[in-house]
Amino acid sequence: MIESIDTSLIDWSRAQFALTAIYHWLFVPLTLGLAVIMAIMETLYVRTGKEFWKHTAKFWMKLFGINFAVGVATGLILEFEFGTNWSNYSWFVGDIFGAPLAIEGIVAFFMEATFIAVMFFGWNKVSKRFHLTSTWLTGIGATLSAWWILVANAWMQYPVGMVFNPETVRNEMDSFAAVALSPVAVMKFFHTVLSCWILGAVFVIGVSCWYLIKKRNQKMALASIKIAAIVGLCASLITAWTGDQSGYQVAQTQPMKMAAIEGLYDGGNSMGLTVIGLVNPDKKSYDDGVDPILYDLKIPNFLSFLATRQLDGYVPGIHDLIKGGYPLPDGSKALSAEEKIASGKKAIAALDAFRQAKKEGNEQAETEARETLQNNIAHFGYGYIQNVDQLIPNVPLNFYAFRVMVGLGVYFILLFVLILFFVYKKDLSRIKWMQWLCLWSIPLAYLGSQAGWVVAETGRQPWAIQDMLPTYAAVSRLQTGSVQLTFFLFLILFTILLIAEINIMLKAIKKGPEEEASTNI
Repeated sequence: MIESIDTSLIDWSRAQFALTAIYHWLFVPLTLGLAVIMAIMETLYVRTGKEFWKHTAKFWMKLFGINFAVGVATGLILEFEFGTNWSNYSWFVGDIFGAPLAIEGIVAFFMEATFIAVMFFGWNKVSKRFHLTSTWLTGIGATLSAWWILVANAWMQYPVGMVFNPETVRNEMDSFAAVALSPVAVMKFFHTVLSCWILGAVFVIGVSCWYLIKKRNQKMALASIKIAAIVGLCASLITAWTGDQSGYQVAQTQPMKMAAIEGLYDGGNSMGLTVIGLVNPDKKSYDDGVDPILYDLKIPNFLSFLATRQLDGYVPGIHDLIKGGYPLPDGSKALSAEEKIASGKKAIAALDAFRQAKKEGNEQAETEARETLQNNIAHFGYGYIQNVDQLIPNVPLNFYAFRVMVGLGVYFILLFVLILFFVYKKDLSRIKWMQWLCLWSIPLAYLGSQAGWVVAETGRQPWAIQDMLPTYAAVSRLQTGSVQLTFFLFLILFTILLIAEINIMLKAIKKGPEEEASTNI
């Protein structure tokens, strides 16, 4: 079956999904980030009774609403693509993967859709406290949507809570708690959502600094900057901690991703973490003898500490993961890629034998096939691997994307600290260079956010589900031309939506708050 699938179909299906995901993630972080900031502003309005905070909150709500509408459109298409382009995936694990997505749609999305109506149209129609509750519940609903979607994504990275049923050829959930409360899911949720708060904070600060540059709405701008900078700094510091925890989890559950991130081909003990480096573009294969890194600056022992929590801990490289034989934490030896592939082929053959025996009514053969399948099911996905090179992600892409993400994370911590210093100790309204720096930091926030997802998703290739199902076994059997056509249609549609959103946003920003409060803050 695998041999009959056109490789170009796989590439175009992946490209289409990546396109949709990238566009969708342009809107989601701002939704989550603005939600918490505008809710804080409305809380200040309810507590102080000052109209200033009401008008400030309403202004950011307007931008939230514009962004929210476009984000929903791209998100719906993304979910439909699982059924259209990845039907084998949906069949194989739909019982598990579909559960959190169903909860997201039925509970979380309807929750935010309900309360967003009160938030926008309930001013002066419901009590202040009820309206405030609706604003917070809108943000909580959006965050819960993120939770269930990230649970589904985390399960693809770290599949747990299921058993394989050879009679249906499907993985079936046997523990909802294991799926929903997976340590990978929990850490991914906090890391992702808090990074969204950072982007929302940078956006608010950047837009507010534009008002300072134009000498307009300065009171609102400075007040917004204070709140956003505090939110952003707190989120940045916690994100740094969750990033460290996520790195440790990746080292334990996805060692090939960790090796690709570091450009690490030969592992060992007491490994240093690369701060900056230059990947050798002449490196074409893991065993071609070409040096993988032309230049690097390392922090001694830090990679070992990140991956093992020991300064002298062993970290496997790409060569080690392919060849196997290195020591595992439980004292056993790691299998080689060839051994895993052989085990996976045994599992696939046993599955075929089981189904044949079931059809013929041969109970003894059925029992033997089931036992063989059970003994080799852990490496089932490796049975579809044609050669070991397929197991290695794009090293340069992951290496650079990871450093862009981390580097910008450090940059934003310093930026928020500097902003708060100028706001409270100086007069930010007079510091032009800082205003321009904040304004041009908005695209950097989006770059850092996208870089994080590049690492998360390309780092686990070739797997649609880690160690269980490669992408070329998950794809639908479609005409390549139809996928190409929809790719370009989506590209045109999403680009139009993005341009429309930016134009509407810019018009709303240029117009500013509908009413500027004259009272003191």
